[in-house]
Amino acid sequence: MNGSEALAAEASAADIPGQAKSARKAPSVLADFLFRKTTGVVAFLVAISLVAIMISLVDEGSKALHTFGWRFLVTSTWDPVNNQFGALVFIGGTLISSVIAMVIAVPVSFGIALFISELSPNWLRGPVSAAIELLAAIPSIIYGMWGLLVFAPWFAAFEPWINDHLGAIPGLGLLFQGPPMGIGMLAAGIVLAIMIIPFISSIMRDVFMVTPPALKESAYALGATTWEVARYVVLPFTRTAVTGGIFLGLGRALGETMAVTFIIGNANRLQASLLMPGSSIASVIANEFTEATTELYRSSLLALGLILFVITFIVLVLAKLLLMRLESAAQGARS
Repeated sequence: MNGSEALAAEASAADIPGQAKSARKAPSVLADFLFRKTTGVVAFLVAISLVAIMISLVDEGSKALHTFGWRFLVTSTWDPVNNQFGALVFIGGTLISSVIAMVIAVPVSFGIALFISELSPNWLRGPVSAAIELLAAIPSIIYGMWGLLVFAPWFAAFEPWINDHLGAIPGLGLLFQGPPMGIGMLAAGIVLAIMIIPFISSIMRDVFMVTPPALKESAYALGATTWEVARYVVLPFTRTAVTGGIFLGLGRALGETMAVTFIIGNANRLQASLLMPGSSIASVIANEFTEATTELYRSSLLALGLILFVITFIVLVLAKLLLMRLESAAQGARS
């Protein structure tokens, strides 16, 4: 073998590992390309579906919006017989019941998450977490039936105490006066709170658990109490995820249908007392959609659906802006 042939043989032998490496890399590159394109298509389909729902609601509700104009948002009249429709009662019922649910659910969820992550013994942490996750899996209609058949009678027996004590407070007492029926805006808000607690508490628990132990141990070493560690260490470190979880629960409360329909009372009028029956956007659509015999009646119900869609979208946008602001503030603090 002459010199040139030896050099060619050595080059060929040296090139074999490179060829094998390229052969192994080719399927990986193809798989990565297909994965990225597939996930992109799925995300695009979700966005297209969202836009399609929006366009459909605008189209179907356009007759009511064109007939009543902006008055549809500020009118409380809902009279299918005379074809007079207004959304104010249902917008108010949706927002009020959701606010009541959040006022109850957020502190309770924080307490549950703090107990599981900081205070619970190891043998109890798993069962409590499993019970919370099981509550999240219960269908909403079960919550509604439980609220109507079990919670409402108990709450009706408790309402006289609310009338005597909270109802006697000057000014604020107007919110807690009414006959002991067991159903109404306050009862719906409480049932909604029970429904969304598993979602918020699960997210809080997960983010509390991933807080670096060194941060908490340092605070404990300096003499901080559990509450101080939670307030000054855990919450600042996890505030972005906690805020996202709270807004997720709010979105769940705004769109709830069956549980609210069972317990809110379904009265198409505005009332000052939270103990009196009310109605929400989702509940009136569920109750009356099959009865919508005229085109304007049906269009009004779908216009209500459009309003609920817009309210939910606004909540999500506000949540995104708040999360961006929190992330920016956290980055500024680190720099």
